[in-house]
Amino acid sequence: MSKINPAYYQKGKIEVIDFIADEKLNYLEGNCIKYICRYKFKNGLEDLKKAQWYINKLIELKEKENVTQN
Repeated sequence: MSKINPAYYQKGKIEVIDFIADEKLNYLEGNCIKYICRYKFKNGLEDLKKAQWYINKLIELKEKENVTQN
């Protein structure tokens, strides 16, 4: 297993990094995807909590954006 590109990122038909790049996701969005995709194969609940943290941060930023736009 490569420490740079471990097997848990290579599940399925497309690698997680390729999906993130193809969708042009930002850092926060990419980390949400990364942790959700790997949780079954690496850190379980800890990875889901990390994904949740990034999702909550995205929500917080979007809510702030909406307030400044109104």
